Amino acid sequence: MSNVEKHKRENKILLGFLERPALRWLAAHMPAWVTPDILTWIGVGASVLIFVSYALTNISPNYLWLANLGFLLNWFGDSLDGTLARYRKIERPRYGFLIDHWVDAISILLIFLGLGLSPYVDLQVASLAVISYLLVSIMVYLITYVTGIFNITNAYIGPTEFRVLAIILNTIIFFSGEVTFKLRWVGETSLFTLVTGAVALILFLYFMINTAIQAQKLKLLDEKRLERRLAKERKNQDTN
Repeated sequence: MSNVEKHKRENKILLGFLERPALRWLAAHMPAWVTPDILTWIGVGASVLIFVSYALTNISPNYLWLANLGFLLNWFGDSLDGTLARYRKIERPRYGFLIDHWVDAISILLIFLGLGLSPYVDLQVASLAVISYLLVSIMVYLITYVTGIFNITNAYIGPTEFRVLAIILNTIIFFSGEVTFKLRWVGETSLFTLVTGAVALILFLYFMINTAIQAQKLKLLDEKRLERRLAKERKNQDTN
């Protein structure tokens, strides 16, 4: 088990070559009055904006653009708060770890619930996506606790890539209208519902498979440690 201060952060994402320099530049040019806590609340407020925007698409699809703005603000606040703290050397590891993941849970709930209340995604499918995301989150936290490695991303896909995907889908739906498909086992369903369902399925499969892989690795590691301890005890007994 490890202390949160000693956690090793791994953040290998597809868009990292663009995101990391941008975040470093923003952190270096942030006014002194902008604090990591302010950025965190900007991220939370952006999640609320996304929720409201998706719900308002029942009135007009123009609110998809407001949702896109929400995703940009969410990236700005959620991604920059930790970078700014590290840049200014004012990290609060335990507080930051707790608040960051509380915000993630609230944000994902608001975003997918908003999607489910929109005319583009079935509420049940959106709920499954929330459940799958939270399962993966629990897996990541447990692995962090037992290994000391905090893997922010999964298979090079992280929150930034999900935000970009959402913005692209919002834009496609705005210009093309609600794209629907008629599937044999499901019936008529929308493009956004299919994508959301695919995300839910992928996250759930990843949760199951990666948990099994990590459990096997930890089992072998503990068995080796047990073997070394027993061998040491037998050696001590022979010496006595």
